[in-house]
Amino acid sequence: MFKILTLNNISSLGLARLPKEKFQVSGDTKEPDGILLRSFKMHDMEIPKTLKAVGRAGAGVNNIPVEKLSRMGIPVFNAPGANANAVKELVLAGMLMACRHIGPAWQFARSLNGSDAEIGKAVEAGKKDFAGFELPGRSLAVIGLGAIGRNVANMGVALGMKVIGFDPGLTVEGAWQLSADVKKANNVEEALRVADFVTFHVPLVDSTKNLINAERLKMMKDGVVILNFAREGIVDDAAVSAAIKSGKVYGYICDFPTNLTKTHERVITLPHLGASTAEAEDNCAIMVAEQVKDFLENGNIRNAVNFPDVAAARETADRLIVANANVPNMLGLISETLGNAGLNIHDMINRSRGNYAFTMVDLDSPIPADVCKKITSIEGVLMARAL
Repeated sequence: MFKILTLNNISSLGLARLPKEKFQVSGDTKEPDGILLRSFKMHDMEIPKTLKAVGRAGAGVNNIPVEKLSRMGIPVFNAPGANANAVKELVLAGMLMACRHIGPAWQFARSLNGSDAEIGKAVEAGKKDFAGFELPGRSLAVIGLGAIGRNVANMGVALGMKVIGFDPGLTVEGAWQLSADVKKANNVEEALRVADFVTFHVPLVDSTKNLINAERLKMMKDGVVILNFAREGIVDDAAVSAAIKSGKVYGYICDFPTNLTKTHERVITLPHLGASTAEAEDNCAIMVAEQVKDFLENGNIRNAVNFPDVAAARETADRLIVANANVPNMLGLISETLGNAGLNIHDMINRSRGNYAFTMVDLDSPIPADVCKKITSIEGVLMARAL
C-alpha cells in the first residue's frame, strides 16, 4: 500500500487514478510515499524520510525545493501542457482587453447614472475615449515555446498576426508542433524589437528574471503591449510602470497583482487565473497522478523536472531503480554489485540529465535487501529501490 499526502485540494478525477486497493490518499499522512500538490510552498517543509516522489498538478515548480529533492533522489513530476489551452485562452483575453480598453470601458459603463436615455447619450459621448485597434497584421512575440507557448504562437497565426518566437531549448518534436508561419528568432532581443505584443511562457530561473527590464524596453517598439501569464519576476514591474508613463508601453496585462500594478493606469492585473479552469485542474491532476503512480509501481519517469525520462515495460517481475549523480563508472559499480550477488541482468537503461542520472535494471530473480543497501552505499548513489 502506497501512502499519498495531498497538500492542496486535488481534482477527484486525478485522485480516481490511484486505486484504493493500492493507494491510501490523505491530507494528513505522516509517512507518505508520494506528495501531490498545486500551490503549497514546500520550501520550509521537513521532507519525510519515506518520500519517493512529488507531483505538482501544474507546470511551474517554484514552490518546490527541486534541488534539495534531487539530492535525495526524489523525482519531481509536473504536468506540462495539461493547462496549455486554459493559458492560451487567457492570453487571447489579455490581448483583447489591452487593445480594446475593456477594463476601463467597463468601469466607465458601470459609473453611468441617470435615465436610460441619459445613459445612452453619455455612452455615445464617451465611447471615443476607448477606441482601440485590431489584432490581424500586428506582430506577436512569444518568448518560450513549450506546450503553452506553442499553443499561443499557433493561435496568433490563426488570428492573422505575424508571430515570432524564441526558445533556446526548443526540441525537434516541439518545432514540428509549431505552425510553419511562426518565425524563429535567434535571441530574445530579435523577437522584442519587432513586437507589437509580447507574451512570456518560461519558468522563473536566474536567466529569465527581469527578462523585460529598462534596457530591453528601450529597444522595443513604441506602443507595445506586454503580457505575463507565466511567473511574477519575469517582468520588471517598475521598469514597465515608467515606460507606461513615458508612452513607450501601451498596456501591461499580468496575472500577478502588486501594490504598484493593481490600480496602475493601462495595467490590468488578474488573480493568477492562468490555469484556473475546471478542465485544466482535471487535466493536470490526472496527468500527475498517473505519473506518480507509474513511478511508485514501476519506476518509470515521465515529465520529471529533475531527472531524465526513463520508461520501459517490465519484462521481468523484479526491477531495480537507482537515482545517482551523473559521474563516471556508476553503471559499472551497479553492475558489479549485482554480479557479485549472483543476480543476472535481463535489461538495463541508464540516462542522464545535467548533474543527475537514473538507472533502471530488470533482473531475472528477486533483489535481496542487503544488495539494495550495498548499492545505496555506493558513493554518488542518491536512491536505490527494488520493485
